[in-house]
Amino acid sequence: MSNDFKLPEDCTDMREVRIGVDTTDRELMELLDRRFGYMRAAARIKEDRNVVRDEARKAEVIDNARVDAANRELPSEKIAEIWELLVETSIAYELAEWDRIRA
Repeated sequence: MSNDFKLPEDCTDMREVRIGVDTTDRELMELLDRRFGYMRAAARIKEDRNVVRDEARKAEVIDNARVDAANRELPSEKIAEIWELLVETSIAYELAEWDRIRA
């Protein structure tokens, strides 16, 4: 983390805000990298390609994000839309990985 990194409530100018945003974006990318690692694990573990897409699980994950966002007083419906894209991208990634492993 940058030495100039400050939490939002400690920022006093836009330079600090931008450093915080950029640092947070890098942290988010690390978390996405881990999340997609779980997709690789799922592709390795699931023996049947037809079970990669699980609509009930997809709905659960998106609803969990919506509720968590609402509890944090964040724009929950927009975050649910982001999660919809994240989950669909994850499913496509897992399918591609499933195919790659078994090629």
